[in-house]
Amino acid sequence: MKKSGCRFCDTPLEVTFLDLGMSPLANSNLTESQLNAVEMFLPLHVYVCKTCLLVQLEECSSPDVIFSDYDYFSSFSDSWLRHAQQYSEHVIERFSLNASSQVIEIASNDGYLLKNFYARGIPVLGIEPARNVAEFAREKSIPTIVEFFGEKLACDLTSKGTQADLLIGNNVLAHVPALNDFVRGLKVLLKPNGVITMEFPHLMRLMADTQFDTIYHEHFSYFSFYTVQKIFAKHGLKVFDVEELSTHGGSLRIYCCHEEDSTKSIQGHVAELQHREEQEGFGKLEHYLSFSGRVIYVKRQLLLFLISTKEAGKTIAGYGAPAKGNTLLNYCGVRTDFLDFTVDRSPHKQGKFLPGTHIPILSPDAIKLHKPDYLLILPWNIKDEVMEQMAYIREWGGKFVVPIPQLEVLS
Repeated sequence: MKKSGCRFCDTPLEVTFLDLGMSPLANSNLTESQLNAVEMFLPLHVYVCKTCLLVQLEECSSPDVIFSDYDYFSSFSDSWLRHAQQYSEHVIERFSLNASSQVIEIASNDGYLLKNFYARGIPVLGIEPARNVAEFAREKSIPTIVEFFGEKLACDLTSKGTQADLLIGNNVLAHVPALNDFVRGLKVLLKPNGVITMEFPHLMRLMADTQFDTIYHEHFSYFSFYTVQKIFAKHGLKVFDVEELSTHGGSLRIYCCHEEDSTKSIQGHVAELQHREEQEGFGKLEHYLSFSGRVIYVKRQLLLFLISTKEAGKTIAGYGAPAKGNTLLNYCGVRTDFLDFTVDRSPHKQGKFLPGTHIPILSPDAIKLHKPDYLLILPWNIKDEVMEQMAYIREWGGKFVVPIPQLEVLS
């Protein structure tokens, strides 16, 4: 286990934000042959840096272990695909992208986003560390480099004449242990008048809605707008605009450019969000110390529901096998004694078992076959999409259960 200081400012990590105990890697679903093997559990202990206030995990597992062979494919969420389509249309128009532009996406997954630019005749390049996922992008004719991004790769690409007019990173910034190296790479790879957009879960929403299940080993850092501006400014990049999004329970999309780029003025949303975070206390260490009590309450409420429901002889199944679900289930100690099975649309997950809890992952067809009384929605951030897909459970009186931000039973 690597013990180190803050990944941004190197201050020793001494202040606990939240301790979720020991947990397996969230996307390490198991095959049947692995069920009796020794399973790796790692500390899920979150700190807040007392100097820069970056909320973070220590690096106790390397990115190579987590990401080199990956079970998450972006194309299996309809709402996420719509989000990608809307984003593409927006930035193409806003920044006048065309056939002479270069769009580069870091952590491009299976090409779900870049295909929208490719369809408009805009040159694209994906950078994706998971070889198995990158192959699906290449099948869509999306050129993809299988490598982790950092300053070295950025320098290699720049030396060959490749730089970005638009440099995209959706839900990758939190996944980066070498944070300074990553942001230095962004600056190197960006053209003089280019734009970076980064999307990541917003710490303000995580805390307000008790979204502790979005904490897992893949997410090394948890960003407020306060800290992310500091990080980018240190490396000569300015945040000139920001949008608040509903994705992943509440995310930010920041727009960045070179500090010396005078063609882009700072928009009013920047000062407005700065002020709101300041009012809520994100510039003070004390604000971060109140979170753990709310997490314990959510755990108790879920367990009370599960115990009383099973005591009444009712059946409960899960929907989804997301990383966040594995944090929730392992922290709460929920196994097959409470949750009979879960289902997932991704064929890459079906037939496997959730890490730690060993709950089987089946096809969504299992819901119609077994007719559970309750369906626990683990990817609660897309609950509307799930409830629309699974509306037929109402035919036998089935109900939906949403665990976060507080337990809800919905008919």
